[in-house]
Amino acid sequence: MRDVSIIGIGQTPVGELWDKSLRHLAHDAVVAAMRDAGIERADALYVGNMLSGELAEQEHLGALIADFVGLRGIEAFKIEAACGSGAAALRLGYMAVAGGLHDLVIVCGVEKMTDAPGADTTSALALAADQEYEVTHGLSFVALNALLMRRYMHEYNVPHSAFAGFSVNAHRNGAGNPNAMFQSPITAAAYQQAAMIADPINLMDSSPICDGAAAVVLVPSDWAGHGRGAVRILASASATDSLAIHDRRDPLFLEAAYLSSQKAYRQAGVTPADIDLFELHDAFSIMSALSLEATGFARRGEGVRWAEDDGARIAIDGELPISTMGGLKARGHPVGATGVYQVVEVVQQLRGEAGVNQVRDARIGMAQNIGGSGATVITHILAAE
Repeated sequence: MRDVSIIGIGQTPVGELWDKSLRHLAHDAVVAAMRDAGIERADALYVGNMLSGELAEQEHLGALIADFVGLRGIEAFKIEAACGSGAAALRLGYMAVAGGLHDLVIVCGVEKMTDAPGADTTSALALAADQEYEVTHGLSFVALNALLMRRYMHEYNVPHSAFAGFSVNAHRNGAGNPNAMFQSPITAAAYQQAAMIADPINLMDSSPICDGAAAVVLVPSDWAGHGRGAVRILASASATDSLAIHDRRDPLFLEAAYLSSQKAYRQAGVTPADIDLFELHDAFSIMSALSLEATGFARRGEGVRWAEDDGARIAIDGELPISTMGGLKARGHPVGATGVYQVVEVVQQLRGEAGVNQVRDARIGMAQNIGGSGATVITHILAAE
């Protein structure tokens, strides 16, 4: 196995990008990553995407995007793992380079969600759940997370207001990210007054529907050298759980997040105490708390305490900075692209290129991308060269 490094990153702004098609979004991110890496060719392109067939009426993205970015002829595939598609594509690219099958791989995550009516997008997102035992009973994806949040509040005697700091922190950081969908901070009061979507999840608990694309360039680490742009992937690990929440041993424990993070810690030779920043999958506020518990940063029932004091402990200058560029909540959650955005943002931090959101002395960063309500979880740990 060879060590693998990221030498190029690219991203588009996240938002309602009605003037950009899916292929154009992917093009802009890939070309930016290639330019950043200083390359004009690649051996393979792996595209993370969840909903192109349902919302853009376009499958076969590998060949489509390879051709559109001027790389016709190379190996290229679409990779799907629900909301974890971006990190799944990165893992495939990592394995290709680490295993010696390819020397130069581009990974792109892309999603186009806002051109479709809201009801269609809601139905499409539900494809990540269990069709026979969850969706057929009318459970949307927001509703599934609302059930988890309600149970957490009951089990640990936690008020809804206790989650406010996760959203406050995300929007505070989104204000410093020029690519974020939401670039205005919010207050805890605004969080509590937000419109309800699926009780107890309100508008400020939920990440937005949006469009965007991000890309990275992978090479063997001995190719990368020790230049400004190289960031090493210390670990890439994945795990699964049941799609249906009711089939899990404990609905309030993200077992796949636990398993993938433990594999990643062992592979990287680190512990949670060594992580300088954590890009977790805050699609909903409850997922922030559950992720912190499953990855070893908090004990059961205490993940929500990291949100206390407007998220002071998870702020840029806090004990464990999370969602440093706004996370899914403020940067936005173009589902198939999210996992690549997370890694791009970790690279920015490790390069010292995060601007006003820079985490001081960041050397090791972790990104965790969740597919579904916890059925697929991919964890990557990166280190500055």
